[in-house]
Amino acid sequence: MTSDDPRAPARSTRPGVTACSLCAGETLAGRDRLAGGQRARLERLAADEVADVCFAECLDECERGDVVVAREAGHATPGAASLPVWFEGLAGDELTAHLRQWLAAGGPGRAPLPAALVGLVIARDAPSTEPPS
Repeated sequence: MTSDDPRAPARSTRPGVTACSLCAGETLAGRDRLAGGQRARLERLAADEVADVCFAECLDECERGDVVVAREAGHATPGAASLPVWFEGLAGDELTAHLRQWLAAGGPGRAPLPAALVGLVIARDAPSTEPPS
């Protein structure tokens, strides 16, 4: 199926967020006053239609706590795909508010990353474009 095919699933115009379900809320460990904690904050992004949110059982970054991955919206500019942005320790009202604002502005590949989130970025190697030798 092509993107012009009416049977093709619709691609979201919202950025995506994937969070680790096992470490959501770990950073605030017992100090979070919000019922449902960090998971509830992230679910609110979806309920408010700011981002498509899903939870993975493990993102294999267990030592980091509150790992969140932001992905560009499904209708990105052709040829301008951006890499997902991985965060660690992204928990609490203030940091989640910065995430919300960034995603609402377009998120990865479309809006500058807020200064408050820069220190939480997990450096990831870009996939190689070289063929294996």
